[in-house]
Amino acid sequence: MGNAIDYTKIEKHAKIRKKISNTITYILLAMWAIIVLFPFYWMILTSFKSYGEYNSEYIPKFFTLTPTMQNYVDAFTQVPLGRYFLNTMIFTIVTTAIMLVVITLAAFAFARLEFKGKNMVFVLFLSLMMIPNELVIITNFVTITNMDMRNTFAGLILPSVTSVFYIYLLKENFEQIPDTLYYAAKVDGTSDLKYLWKVMIPISKPTLITVTILKVIECWNSYVWPRLITDDENYFLVSNGIQEIRENGFGRENIPAMMAAVVVISLPLIVLFLIFRDKVMDGVSRGGTKG
Repeated sequence: MGNAIDYTKIEKHAKIRKKISNTITYILLAMWAIIVLFPFYWMILTSFKSYGEYNSEYIPKFFTLTPTMQNYVDAFTQVPLGRYFLNTMIFTIVTTAIMLVVITLAAFAFARLEFKGKNMVFVLFLSLMMIPNELVIITNFVTITNMDMRNTFAGLILPSVTSVFYIYLLKENFEQIPDTLYYAAKVDGTSDLKYLWKVMIPISKPTLITVTILKVIECWNSYVWPRLITDDENYFLVSNGIQEIRENGFGRENIPAMMAAVVVISLPLIVLFLIFRDKVMDGVSRGGTKG
């Protein structure tokens, strides 16, 4: 009986420690969530405040009793936000589509094809990741300018149609597919491209979805390159268009209207990530695990 009572006490103490540990963990996570989400709450709250209400607040208020949609109306009527959206969608869709073709073919070549110097070429590819992005931007700027492609969609898109990291991620995923499938397909007379399309791409679908989502987010948030290569408002994206809105649209003082524009710009990415967050996590874990 004594041993039974001791085991019962040990079990109770273990449960109590687990509950305390879980409680502390949840409290810390809740505090971190508040810290992370507060800027989004403040952005949305400010977008619903009128210009007069916002400027009359000597002490910022964490709520509003008179919300207004006028800032959102101004975001689409006082500035060409719709055009910025259209330009960004064209840039994002075309860039992502071309990049998927490029990285898929490159990853397949490194993962399955045998050619002289393959390992050396791949090492050189990986070494490109160590080059500072600023140097690449300077080189791309000079090249695009010399080709007279400034203020064009081609100039915006071409430098972004490949990624060494995404090629590496997809290559690692392709290499997890058993070689026996490839050899069996070759025995049946299947071409490399058909094997890629029918076997490797369907198996690697989670990783491809992850890469697509990450590239869409990257294109949507692209700022430095569009800012350098375009000075024509007709080719502005939402990221660098927001600066134009601040300088020549609403003005530097109309913060609520600015916040409304930022909310509209941020909403597609937030919705995209919430819908596909499980796919992103699954794709990253598959790409980073071998065997």
